[in-house]
Amino acid sequence: MVTRSDVARHVGVSDAVVSYVLNNKSFVKEETRMKVLQAIEELGYQPNHTARSLKTKKSFQLAVLTNYIGNPFEAGLLLHLEAAARNHGYMITYQSYCDGREDELKILLAGRVDGIVLLGQSLDAGTREFFLKRNVPMVSVMKQVQGDVVSVDMDWEAAYLQIIRELVRLGHRHIAFMSHSNLLDPLCCRLEGFMRAMQSDETFRSMDCTFLTGGGRYETAYQMVMELAEAPEFTAVLCANDLMAIGVNAACRSRGWNVPDRLSIIGSENILMVSETHPPIAALVYPRSEAAYAAIDILMQLIAGHSVNSKVLTADFVERPSLAGAAKHS
Repeated sequence: MVTRSDVARHVGVSDAVVSYVLNNKSFVKEETRMKVLQAIEELGYQPNHTARSLKTKKSFQLAVLTNYIGNPFEAGLLLHLEAAARNHGYMITYQSYCDGREDELKILLAGRVDGIVLLGQSLDAGTREFFLKRNVPMVSVMKQVQGDVVSVDMDWEAAYLQIIRELVRLGHRHIAFMSHSNLLDPLCCRLEGFMRAMQSDETFRSMDCTFLTGGGRYETAYQMVMELAEAPEFTAVLCANDLMAIGVNAACRSRGWNVPDRLSIIGSENILMVSETHPPIAALVYPRSEAAYAAIDILMQLIAGHSVNSKVLTADFVERPSLAGAAKHS
């Protein structure tokens, strides 16, 4: 069996240097790090994670609570979270979050993970306290509607403000915002940001605004539009996530409503699918890689016992053919 000492001798460094590389310590020279990693691969060295855990009293496992694994936005976040955790020597396990079944979550994760990454879930205060008492800190990618967990998320008020200004410039005076009917769903933080943006300027307060619930999913958004009694009065719909924007676009096509001549559609994440619809859908760009790496960095600091503040990200906007001037609407 290849040992750590074998790797050290092969490279010509001390056992401690190999340990530093395995634990991703930043003070190792990059050239040395690459030599050690190459030797590990060539020699087939397998770190003894059990011994490491016994020595450090850590599991080197993190849990990520997912909402809907079928959402490409979340799937992309998971890939980035996994890569970021690996850089710190951690493995990630995924667990679907079920509202009202947090006792099962305690049984499943207690004593098995060093930290938890939320995807915007608003855990009960008792659940948060349960894990904190056991030195299992949490960070959330996407701010929660309620709770005091440190988070990484976009400034939704600023993001939607730029969209509203663009809609006003294009002549839209009646717009819709599609979100989620569950007021604890993280999409409702985006709804709150939209409402704050609408109240931030006297010009916007005179606009008509319709609020729609699309359940956060393609199918629900599609069905909601299909059930409208007639063509809506609003000329643009801003969706809190991209799956709903794609569902609205598909429903418009089924009903014979031209996009963007009849209705402009905008998403909020810029997953790959929105650039492949007909027409391609304009969208805010959620920096998933930046959010994931920032969240893991924060969690590592929390595990080390440091105090860390939430991180706010800025959004770019990609204009695509689903957005047009209101003057074109009939």
